[in-house]
Amino acid sequence: MIENPSQTVKEISDEKEIKTSTVEGNSSEIPKEEDLSFDTKDIPSADSSSSRRNSDLNTAGFTQEEFASLLGKYDYNFKPGDLVKGTVFALEPKGAMIDIGAKTAAFMPMGEVSINRVEGLSDVLQPSESREFFIMSEENEDGQLALSIRRIEYQRAWERVRQLQKEDATIYSEVFATNRGGALVRVEGLRGFIPGSHISARKIKEDLEGEYLPLKFLEVDEERNRLVLSHRRALVEKKMNRLEVGEVVVGSVKGIKPYGAFIDIGGVSGLLHISEISHEHIETPHNVLNVNDQMKVMIIDLDSERGRISLSTKALEPEPGDMLTDPQKVFNKAEEMAAKYKQMLLEQTDENEEQPTDIPESI
Repeated sequence: MIENPSQTVKEISDEKEIKTSTVEGNSSEIPKEEDLSFDTKDIPSADSSSSRRNSDLNTAGFTQEEFASLLGKYDYNFKPGDLVKGTVFALEPKGAMIDIGAKTAAFMPMGEVSINRVEGLSDVLQPSESREFFIMSEENEDGQLALSIRRIEYQRAWERVRQLQKEDATIYSEVFATNRGGALVRVEGLRGFIPGSHISARKIKEDLEGEYLPLKFLEVDEERNRLVLSHRRALVEKKMNRLEVGEVVVGSVKGIKPYGAFIDIGGVSGLLHISEISHEHIETPHNVLNVNDQMKVMIIDLDSERGRISLSTKALEPEPGDMLTDPQKVFNKAEEMAAKYKQMLLEQTDENEEQPTDIPESI
């Protein structure tokens, strides 16, 4: 609180007189202050040509053309097929707006967000998320680029299945649909097809939907967009790991063709060729076998690469022609005849190993 206002005013006046006398005494050393007052009507607007000097670039050390060229160097050269880093800044009903450093924000349509089916953009993307995008096309008339995540996933999926095929890997995939030709599955997001002939004989095709099946690759062709798989081959390989040549197995006749019969042996099919039914000549397998017949057969070959099992009853005949006259006798003595067959194979192997290899004398 100020007790004597009049005294304070007097002191301030005395100080002003002292300062004024001091400045006047030193007027020869301190220049007079420039009049800095201005009229607001003299200030040009920001977009007025009078606010810019024509000689700005002339005195900057480079021309307008050089300046434009310099700016161009900082603009990315975006081309279709390129991969670019971008940041999501808006999710819209029909797609996402992506900042990739271009003059205009890029756009990614809803259909390009993933190789898999998604309910909404938020299932894959979040605002402010940064990731890689594929440029699908040139800039449109508004200078906007179209982007895709699906194309990146598509390319990488084909690379992955080619590698799996090279490794001869067994994969598991869910059947999502069936048709007259076979069953449909998805592998790494790609649609794959299982032909009916490559579905296990024990499986009813129409009952496969929703079931996970072990599968092997038959064909991987990105150019033709063909991905073909085999359920049967995967089962055969699994079964082959427990089977061996010379082994007798019990099977059921599932189909008869002019060239032989297909025998189901524990979930996989083996071929009993017409030439392996009997030592005697047979006109057609129908004369000897019937569908659903239960029988014993011997494995004579396992081809895991093709997923084929070759069978024989001829090798089990105690006497040539027994399969035609007394098949029950063949089945009763099957294990005995198979043991003799294995012994014969073993002796043949020993003979081949004992034969000396002729080494030509060096000249």
